[in-house]
Amino acid sequence: MHARLSLFALAASVLFVSCGGGGGSSTSTPTAPSNSSSGGSAASTAVTINIIGDRGALSFSPNPATVPAGQTVVWKNTDTVAHHIVIDGLVNTGDLAPGASSAPQALGAVEKGYHCSIHPGMVGSLNNAATPDPCTDYGYGCR
Repeated sequence: MHARLSLFALAASVLFVSCGGGGGSSTSTPTAPSNSSSGGSAASTAVTINIIGDRGALSFSPNPATVPAGQTVVWKNTDTVAHHIVIDGLVNTGDLAPGASSAPQALGAVEKGYHCSIHPGMVGSLNNAATPDPCTDYGYGCR
């Protein structure tokens, strides 16, 4: 079972890397340079978190995401439905249509959990913060 999950994660990673956006969205996706000698500063790079779909703690990749001080975060919707990422009191991306990306968010070194306000079971975290529990933190589908 673990081998299948690992194989699926690898295949999904390859698919997400190979599927660049070419259609219709007016929002661009910032990408980090491949090495630090490219001339860019830490403040000019962004960590991209892919929104995969309504899969609990597996809804985002990477999860948890590591965001060093001085870097920004961009959420890219690779799913086929809209999502709306929220970090209570800090981030509200608004609705992200399929293929769209959020504006860069200056969150470097913040240790927080986040979720999709449309699908509260979708949870993630930054910098090894505890991933929110959709049942206790958002009352999602729990009895």
